Amino acid sequence: MAEAPKKLSELIALSDAFLARCKIPNPRVVSELLAARLFKCGRLDLYRYADTVPDTRVVDALRRGVQRVAKGEPVQYVLGQWDFRKLTLKVDRRALIPRPETEQLVDLVLKSAQAKQAGKPLVVDVGTGTGCIILSLASEMRDGVFVGLDLSPDALSLARENAALTGLEGRVMFAESDGCGEFDPASVDVLVSNPPYIPSHVVDGLEPHIRDHEPRMALDGGADGLDIYRSLLLDAVMVLKPGGGVFLEIGDEQGPAMREMLEEYGFADVSVIRDYSGKDRFAVGTQSV
Repeated sequence: MAEAPKKLSELIALSDAFLARCKIPNPRVVSELLAARLFKCGRLDLYRYADTVPDTRVVDALRRGVQRVAKGEPVQYVLGQWDFRKLTLKVDRRALIPRPETEQLVDLVLKSAQAKQAGKPLVVDVGTGTGCIILSLASEMRDGVFVGLDLSPDALSLARENAALTGLEGRVMFAESDGCGEFDPASVDVLVSNPPYIPSHVVDGLEPHIRDHEPRMALDGGADGLDIYRSLLLDAVMVLKPGGGVFLEIGDEQGPAMREMLEEYGFADVSVIRDYSGKDRFAVGTQSV
């Protein structure tokens, strides 16, 4: 006897149970995200289709997505897109998946005196990845000159695709660069970065969906996780204007070290700021000379 067709609610329940057995975090949410993508709706709108019996094409696509996640692939890569602030961005293995914490880094820049100043502030995002930070700033700031830099040509190609996808290709310039030292001295108003900050010995112990799929160069910050910050701040001292701001995402155990480093490099108004979960997550400072 042929198996009776199942409603969407039943398929989601089966996917949830299967992913839970595979020890996938948040299996219900993952199942709903995959289903919502196929029904071209938000996850919270799936209730409207709960009693719908999807056709075979949709069922097969859902099964393929569930299988990919079960094998460890991040659901964001399976979906092929992810929301970041007001933008929907393309995501794949070329760059790190945008995290919710990084949205708060954008907020810190938007609320800063440097971003609100008259004229067109020069805003530089080092290690732009998907372009999520610089594209959001270009989208939400009234005016400015926006530049995204990355050492990875693959990441830059993804960032440019996202600029086109969001209609911001005319607002943001992307360039391949190791750091930001090629800018003229005292020319940059805002330097923002979410660099690799995980110590090398920790990377190998990360969850498989991160370690085995996201680019290692976007995760590995060297022996103590601070290598990129050391070179970045050397550049920052040279290229930031007096009164320019540096805005960095950091690891949750790096607050004291980053405060000390920023002060050693001569930055004023140094602050270590917690994310919404109460963990040290951001370090900011102002160029004092």
